[in-house]
Amino acid sequence: MPFVRIDLPTSTSAAHRAAVSNAVHQAMVDTFNVPLADRFQTITRRASDELVCTPEFLGVQHSAHMVLIQITCSPGRTLGAKKALYAHMVQRIADTSGFAANDVIINLVETVRENWSFGNGIAHYAV
Repeated sequence: MPFVRIDLPTSTSAAHRAAVSNAVHQAMVDTFNVPLADRFQTITRRASDELVCTPEFLGVQHSAHMVLIQITCSPGRTLGAKKALYAHMVQRIADTSGFAANDVIINLVETVRENWSFGNGIAHYAV
């Protein structure tokens, strides 16, 4: 049930957009045990002045050709699972999409399960 927001430059080709989308989802399937059919994403292409990123942070160099990924999911995954997700996702993106590993920024937001509805106004996971 993760909900993923992906922001990338307007210059990103359709093939590279699809590659990022697929890489993000497959990494969650492989490391977070997300079902293959559990895919909810929004992908937004941004003008250069709408993607703001410091050129260097925590020893990582960033270029203007970067992708921001925010994943909202339920809590409960271990630190090890989160680290595996980040590493696997970045590797898949770098291998398939034209983005360098250092230009993939990921933010994980955890929210309790009762905060989700998947349609018809039903709180599907509320107990």
